[in-house]
Amino acid sequence: MTGWWRSNGRIMVSTVSLGFGLACSPPASDTPGRAAIAAPPLPGAEVTRAPFGTLPDGSPVEVFTLSNARGVEVRAITYGGIIVSIRVPDRDGRLGDIVLGYDTLDGYVANNPYFGCITGRYANRIARARFTLDGRTYQLAANDGPNHLHGGVRGFDKHVWHGEPVQASGRVGVVFSRTSPDGEEGYPGTLDVRVAYTLSDDGELRVDYEATTDRPTPVNLTQHSYFNLAGEGSGDILGHILTINADRYTPVDETLIPTGELAPVEGTPFDFRTPTPIGGRIGVDHEQLRRGRGYDHNYVLRRAGDGLVRAARVVEPTTGRTLEVWTTEPGLQFYSGNFLDGSIRGKSGHVYGRRSGFCLETQHFPNSPNQPHFPSTILRPGERYLSTTAFRFGVDG
Repeated sequence: MTGWWRSNGRIMVSTVSLGFGLACSPPASDTPGRAAIAAPPLPGAEVTRAPFGTLPDGSPVEVFTLSNARGVEVRAITYGGIIVSIRVPDRDGRLGDIVLGYDTLDGYVANNPYFGCITGRYANRIARARFTLDGRTYQLAANDGPNHLHGGVRGFDKHVWHGEPVQASGRVGVVFSRTSPDGEEGYPGTLDVRVAYTLSDDGELRVDYEATTDRPTPVNLTQHSYFNLAGEGSGDILGHILTINADRYTPVDETLIPTGELAPVEGTPFDFRTPTPIGGRIGVDHEQLRRGRGYDHNYVLRRAGDGLVRAARVVEPTTGRTLEVWTTEPGLQFYSGNFLDGSIRGKSGHVYGRRSGFCLETQHFPNSPNQPHFPSTILRPGERYLSTTAFRFGVDG
């Protein structure tokens, strides 16, 4: 069925691309973070590592800086695998940081609404913080009202990962890895996870995920950067022009759990099949917008089969910056920053008010472990979870 992705009910491969104004290309290797070394990066491309602070328990945190010969720069830290900055040019060639975040580690530890992090073991929500698998019910942390959100009280975003720099196939990058023990946040099975961020000579930032387990367990990983293509701290994102490649979305109940329906977007404020300002219909009196306080919904991506498709495109008119999201995932969560409320002071003291950033999270559907007709998120021993994420940033005009 168009818009669904399965491989015999198992997670096998998922690919999403982050790139800077380039044509989409397939991964250089079938194994995330393990591409065979081929052409070296161009002169000027490099990956460096440096201290980024110390956690209250004394654990050191490092920052890895990826840069290419064209001036694109990505910085990511070992705490939560958080992307703390992405600097890309506007139509006049001026570089700007287009992700929300903090200047120091303290902000990410004290008050982080998932800025830039790896979310897991299960990104998005699981209803009533429990699921049944192979006849056994598992209880998770209820950290979002009655529901479980983004892996629980201490999900993947709140752990220190091991980081190693890599150079492979004309790319520079960092591979983050950690082992999530059996029972962590209530999930069954020991899960070994690797996430690679690699930046190419022509500016493509690719995020490759890989995981294996010793017991059946749900897995749904994503990258949770908040974008503002005009530059972080520059105001709201309501004037950004958004296109989403989806004919249907998953409506939610009062607690933001999908009802199970795959509803058509046609004739609703959720129709972004043609370029539309994010703020164009966000204030319309619609039950789903009231429940989400704006957009906080999963879209069922349009596809005819497996493989990479463009999920979304965003244009910021004043700077000309553009963003494309490419994926083989079945879903895309569009979040319009509704719960940012001005209480956060981010980089350079910038106040992040309501809707000052947006997220486009490629994913399997929320609450899939409790919805058997949704694409499966269950990973079993002997299988391998693979996902590659990429966003492409370019310039319009």
